[in-house]
Amino acid sequence: MNNKDLAKNVLDLVGGEQNISGLTHCATRLRFVLKDDSKADLKALDQLEGVLRAQNSGGQVQIVIGAKVDAVYSEVRKLTSDRIGGGEETADNGPKKRRNPVNVVLETIAGIFTPVLPALVGCGMIKCLSTVMAAMGWLEGSGFLTIINMIGDLIFYFLPFFLAVSAAHRFKTNPYLAVALAAGLMHPTILNAAAQIADTGVSTIDFLGMPILLMKYSSSVIPIILAVWIMSYVYPLVNRVIPKFLQVLLTPMIVLFIMIPLELIVFGPVGSHIGDWLTNGINSLFSTAGVLAGAILGFFKPIMVMFGMHYAIMPIQVQQVATLGATVLLPTALAANLAQAGAAFGVFFLTKSKTMKSAAGSSGFTALFGITEPAIYGVTLKYKRPFFAGCLAGGLVGGFYSLVHTTANAIALPGVLALGTYTSDRYMYVVIGCIAAVVLGFVFTLIAGIKEDTAGATTKQPANGAVDGVQSVIAAEQTSAFTSSQDSTSTDMLIVSPMTGEIKPISEVEDQAFAQELMGKGIAVVPTEGKVYAPFDGVVEALYRTKHAIGLKAANGVEILIHIGVDTVSLKGKYFNAHIQQGQAIKAGDLLVEFDPEGITAAGYNTITSIVVTNMQQYGDVLTTATSGPIRESEALIKLIP
Repeated sequence: MNNKDLAKNVLDLVGGEQNISGLTHCATRLRFVLKDDSKADLKALDQLEGVLRAQNSGGQVQIVIGAKVDAVYSEVRKLTSDRIGGGEETADNGPKKRRNPVNVVLETIAGIFTPVLPALVGCGMIKCLSTVMAAMGWLEGSGFLTIINMIGDLIFYFLPFFLAVSAAHRFKTNPYLAVALAAGLMHPTILNAAAQIADTGVSTIDFLGMPILLMKYSSSVIPIILAVWIMSYVYPLVNRVIPKFLQVLLTPMIVLFIMIPLELIVFGPVGSHIGDWLTNGINSLFSTAGVLAGAILGFFKPIMVMFGMHYAIMPIQVQQVATLGATVLLPTALAANLAQAGAAFGVFFLTKSKTMKSAAGSSGFTALFGITEPAIYGVTLKYKRPFFAGCLAGGLVGGFYSLVHTTANAIALPGVLALGTYTSDRYMYVVIGCIAAVVLGFVFTLIAGIKEDTAGATTKQPANGAVDGVQSVIAAEQTSAFTSSQDSTSTDMLIVSPMTGEIKPISEVEDQAFAQELMGKGIAVVPTEGKVYAPFDGVVEALYRTKHAIGLKAANGVEILIHIGVDTVSLKGKYFNAHIQQGQAIKAGDLLVEFDPEGITAAGYNTITSIVVTNMQQYGDVLTTATSGPIRESEALIKLIP
């Protein structure tokens, strides 16, 4: 599925543009703030091709995409109006739902910092390059190295400007006035006077009898966020009391006259002190109980990633780098990421599934570079044991990094490409920790092992369209109704045809997900009747709302997907009528779905129906009883060999 189709399906499954209150994205996931969370179909979103996981966490519907999230975000923005995006929430006159204050705070932090992340990571990687060049003595004293250092430091010298724009979008206020607030903190009148306090002895400026403390705000985080937040209330209040014909002239002037002194007298000093307390508190924790603190953070980092909570500590990391020149938090994230990479490589070594080997190998390398969502959602979490094996390895190495006082002097993705930004008692300890994290994650996974049958029942594989991007996730208990063939051994099982029609090879389906057996092995039927019957006793585990695709499972674990037509998801349920519901128990021969073959054909769609075994990796072979010719409902169609 291409990015545009994925964006369309995501937009539809979150309830459409009218249900979106705000939208941002980070390095790996789309983050929706919805007016009504119940309208989001998380199960269908979770099963889309290209989606690693969909979840509701921290007051957001988070859709983990992976490395191409920026491209998908751009496609979503193209499909929505300008009022959606950048964390900006749309007007909603409906009833307001009460939200957990903690979730609101975490959501706000993520909404402000995730748009700034590209600049943070970009400057961080440049900082890594300059650090390596300086350590190697390359181009020392050259203009080239000077400019490289300058680029690496840009984000921290002018951080209030970046945060002002992002916070303005988040708090739905004027971004240009927000930048003016940042300029008030960064003006030479304040910065130069603050730098000369030791020489002049002057630490304040009098403003109508109130003291303005002279402080350096160039790398501050909290002051500008507080100021923009308060301005989001002051601006509309001023606008309401000013006559409309004077608003253009007077509103900005009055807002700045109120806000600049207010931020310099109150929010700047208060925010700076809060930032210092947080920074010093974390450093004190690591200095008194460093090994334990590092181990806890190293263990829980992947769990924080699962819930999208890892950006909640971003302000502390930034504040530490800005005020102290280094952060003690990023090394624990480095340990956790590399440990999950090792766990993914362990799955690669253990699994017998070619599909999972490919996923484990590629996502393991991605995790080495600092992006762990593909490894977590696509591999280790599916088997559970490797995930916790990686957490344990990350905790041990996180404790080790704290023991040897490892820090990072820039904000960059915690992976091998950013190793130049890390320092320790001896740099060799950084390298030893990296190797140990990967090796321990790998070894602990080998010790814990994996259960192929458990993972096989939940492994997603790509398909076409919205359920065409769906891999049935089938997991309920059912009674078996498979019959033994008289021409086969007693252990062979037969699946009967769910419809009447003409058999065709699966390779003739004009959908590569089925034709190339990416969804599973099976057969195709061109229906001559518009009815689909249950081929066995079982449970309906997946019924897409457009009714064109059904996932079924029997008690012995066999899973099938019946997909009626090609691209028929686009019909949005027209010409289809379901007689069952998801989760409903069924008996062999029950009528599941009726459809109108002539209407579907007249609408320009092919009715060829794919019938595939989606957990084929659990069987020795999946055979078809014929590759052509007529077949009637309930006649033998597919043979499963254990």
